[in-house]
Amino acid sequence: MKLFTRQNRILTTILSKYNFSTAPKSVSSIQIKGQNFICDDYTNVTPKMISYLGRNLHLQKNNPLSIVRQRIVNYFYSSFTKRGHPAFSVYDNLSPIVTTKQNFDDLLIPTDHPSRAKSDCYYINRGTLLRAHMTAHQSELLRSGLDNFLMIGDVYRRDEIDSTHFPVFHQVDAVRSQRKEELFIGKPDLEIFEPSYDQENAHAYVNSIDDPMKQSCHTLEAAKLMEGQLKSHLIGLTKVLFGDDIKCRWVDAYFPFTHPSWELEIYYENNWLEVLGCGIVRNEILVNAGPSRNTIAYAFGLGLERLAMALYKIPDIRLMWSTDSGFVTQFENVDLNEDITYKPVSSYPQCTNDMSFWLPSHLTIDTFMSNDFYDLVRDVGGDIIEQVKLKDKFVHPKSKKHSLCYSIVYRHLERTLTQAEVNQVHKEIEKAVVDAYNVVIR
Repeated sequence: MKLFTRQNRILTTILSKYNFSTAPKSVSSIQIKGQNFICDDYTNVTPKMISYLGRNLHLQKNNPLSIVRQRIVNYFYSSFTKRGHPAFSVYDNLSPIVTTKQNFDDLLIPTDHPSRAKSDCYYINRGTLLRAHMTAHQSELLRSGLDNFLMIGDVYRRDEIDSTHFPVFHQVDAVRSQRKEELFIGKPDLEIFEPSYDQENAHAYVNSIDDPMKQSCHTLEAAKLMEGQLKSHLIGLTKVLFGDDIKCRWVDAYFPFTHPSWELEIYYENNWLEVLGCGIVRNEILVNAGPSRNTIAYAFGLGLERLAMALYKIPDIRLMWSTDSGFVTQFENVDLNEDITYKPVSSYPQCTNDMSFWLPSHLTIDTFMSNDFYDLVRDVGGDIIEQVKLKDKFVHPKSKKHSLCYSIVYRHLERTLTQAEVNQVHKEIEKAVVDAYNVVIR
């Protein structure tokens, strides 16, 4: 069968090239999108992840992600104009391969921040990775002289496996900048910056974020006016997407690259659901973008999958990748603002197999990286992996050996899987785990 021929080929590639807990042992470089990259001790990107590059679901006309993307773009095009033209420019085909400087350093993310961990990101090597957020492009676009822009694309994060999590998802990030004369129209006596802030020596200024209401460089008037605009614009977007009656609330948050920061939640199916994060851009980022950038800016980021799943009642995030006509035709040639409710094509049954194994002596239940295991399972099992759960941890009272048990749920989105098929894939995963980690299957 083609399915298992492909999986065997992937399995062979994985076992010959990758050790999931450390660096690749038998390869010195990998090729991604025509570029060669040197491997090192940080390399953990997998063949499966590389295969998703260039799919660009957010640009595929009949995909629900593309519909939501276009509705968001239309909102900003219609809400913000400059001399009769849209004030926001849109960048939706930026390369997902970025440097650690772009993804972390330019955004003031500390070197010890957990978001930099190998367990969270897909690293090509120490200096390069698959972007973990679209904000990775913020500084380069600011440096190019842009003030108002949307960044849209696929992002990559190592995560658990279930119906709402997938290692590839899609984000819209935005920045809106304003100068004094734009922010304080008709009020020339008001200022963006405090008198203590020396614009000529902005790099030397130590910008404090101790005040929960503003950054130390900003005046309270500037910070509060930007906050009001930001929240008003995003509430407006939310009502365009979900209707005027949607209940919303703001929650204080923390992001390294904005201050103050907030998350917006909507009341959805009897629960509060977070739909975006936002805040006032840290002034250091704007200063680093250029000496003449005496502006204040807000930024926000939202996930297209979360919005699409809520708007169209899509139960499984994997469906975004489906090419099945029963799924695709539900979003074909529809009006962008049409009220669509996804209708299941068919409900195929799950198959669940458990996997228990003893860890080698150098690993414990606390040091074993579950995200490494999830990547391996996904690479071998492909898209028939619906969920992986850590079911049990055990330490033998006498031998002190550590054991883990994972429950793996298999389900095909387009046909019924037989238990025999699932058992074959499960054995391939067991073999891959043994070879990668030197575990002993129980």
